[in-house]
Amino acid sequence: MRLCFLVEEHYRHDGMPNEVVRQLTAWGHEVDVVRPGGSLLRMTEVMGAGTHDAWVLKTVSGGPGLTLLEAAAAAGMTTVNDARSIRGVRDKALAAAIGRTRGLPVPTTYAVARPELLREIPASEYPLVVKPSDGSSGRAVHLVSSPAGLEPLLPELAGEGLLIAQPYVRNSGTDIKVYAVGGELFATERCSPLHPDPAVRERRVPLSAEVAAIAAQVGAVYGLDLYGVDVLLGPEGPMVVDVNDFPSFRQVPDAAARVARAVLDLARAGGTPVPPAHPAPAAPLSVPGPVPPPAPRPRAQALSVSIPAQVSARAGEPL
Repeated sequence: MRLCFLVEEHYRHDGMPNEVVRQLTAWGHEVDVVRPGGSLLRMTEVMGAGTHDAWVLKTVSGGPGLTLLEAAAAAGMTTVNDARSIRGVRDKALAAAIGRTRGLPVPTTYAVARPELLREIPASEYPLVVKPSDGSSGRAVHLVSSPAGLEPLLPELAGEGLLIAQPYVRNSGTDIKVYAVGGELFATERCSPLHPDPAVRERRVPLSAEVAAIAAQVGAVYGLDLYGVDVLLGPEGPMVVDVNDFPSFRQVPDAAARVARAVLDLARAGGTPVPPAHPAPAAPLSVPGPVPPPAPRPRAQALSVSIPAQVSARAGEPL
């Protein structure tokens, strides 16, 4: 198969997705890697030469990669995940509205276009967690203890665009990250970014039935196949505080092979979602065997997105 990975500079040297690219190449597949943030993109030539079986996105939320992925989807190409689904979770204000409407346990969420409007949130809602609606990798996340504590932050938040604020979910200082890949769920426990503690090591943990059901529901609600869910175990039960498309998959056994296999399965199926995710066994799993190249299959359309030669790289070249 021929695949295109859109990889932002932020992830240029990360294991995800570079290890996945190397695994796919080792299995005999052809992978183009495009750096949307550092490339001249000929958006008006989206129907140019070159055909890919699927497009995969690994970029920061505010980067240009999603626009290019959406262009590929508009041209009839398969994307992993679905481009509309990615848009639905990368806008955290939109994600909160969708999740709450569809029955997910999401904290009350306020959205403001200007930081000073945060002053209108009732004092009874404090402490608050304030962050950019398009934030990623923990950027500009603040725990605000009181309305008085908000004032010094306003100048810093002025350049962050749309902001969201949620009442702080009291917890033990750790959160649960659930990864969904290939129809399976893997849970890890890690230190909360709001309560950094070097002594807390990220580790894989058993997944309760309640959290597993919520994590599986997240995939169905947002239409995601590969994703991560941040869950806090608060006094009123588990709460979904963030959803990520194509996360790091840290602590997932044989992560590169599992993600590569899932990408191939979705590419072959034209983006059709995998069956609902279920908890994976706690014991480490063996490395999946090589996936042979698929037999040629008919394509409904010969559509493609052009990739300028100067902004693409073969998977066999340094990433």
